[in-house]
Amino acid sequence: MDNFYIDEQRHYGRPTRFTGPGEAKDPIDRIPDELASYDLLDSLNILYTRVDHSHADTIEACHRVEQILGWPICKNLFLCNRQKTQYYLLMLEGDKVFKTKDLSKQLGVSRLSFAGAEDLLEILGLQPGSVTVLGLKNDREHRVQLVMDKPIHEGRYVSCHPCISTSTVCFSTADLLEKLLPALDHAPIVVDLPTEGTNVS
Repeated sequence: MDNFYIDEQRHYGRPTRFTGPGEAKDPIDRIPDELASYDLLDSLNILYTRVDHSHADTIEACHRVEQILGWPICKNLFLCNRQKTQYYLLMLEGDKVFKTKDLSKQLGVSRLSFAGAEDLLEILGLQPGSVTVLGLKNDREHRVQLVMDKPIHEGRYVSCHPCISTSTVCFSTADLLEKLLPALDHAPIVVDLPTEGTNVS
């Protein structure tokens, strides 16, 4: 945790573009897919806040991001069936324990499991740890079904990575449902996962 970096400032909109002398230059070398995420949000007139940080792989680190962001981080999981013919992107509360049998039952799909890193890269163009609803912009063949847990679907805001695990953005759920998803031609399935459980099964 001592090595975890976080920008203590909550930013509004995309990183500063350096266009000439006297302007602040973005200190972070952004990958093209991250910048494409901001381009997408901007093109749809979606207002968002942003926090930059190092990879948050602990609960403590996530809580620090949440404190500055002002909203809980949404957990995003990339799943598939046993035959790897159906893929799902699940959005649920960050502190909710996930059990595959609960989701399998509600979707009517048997033997769900976590999809591999190769499938994640091939289908959504993402690396492990950076799974996000914004990755659906890369799912041009519509191989992925978005699934939203009820509290996320009914929440005021959603937070997610801009296709990289070193930044987190937050925008309204209304903009997600009414602007972003229609633009990406993806409609969510809403489930109501139980709040109690132990480990992933």
